[in-house]
Amino acid sequence: MKEFLEQQQPPKRIRITLSSKNVKNLEKVCYDLVRGAKDKSLTVKGPARMPTKVLHITTGKSPCGTNTWDRFEHQVHKRVIGLHCSPEVVKQITSITIEPGVEVEVTIAD
Repeated sequence: MKEFLEQQQPPKRIRITLSSKNVKNLEKVCYDLVRGAKDKSLTVKGPARMPTKVLHITTGKSPCGTNTWDRFEHQVHKRVIGLHCSPEVVKQITSITIEPGVEVEVTIAD
């Protein structure tokens, strides 16, 4: 009886947040996740594109005080995908191969 109750868990809101500095890899992982969710006929919202976070670092080129500077920039791209399903299904969907440099964060809301 306990196994039957565990299988019949109510669906929960699940948010998958993907972030990377490489847009091409990020879009490929998003596409694979959404395609996997739609194959299981789940309700999918997204991928919502969050604003690109641009980090700037300006450093002096030489220690002697000349007014020459190096400017470095790092861009972080972010996508958010919303699902409405059970946590077991999310484990199956997120078992895809993740491209290098893409960070995945899964949040389950009650």
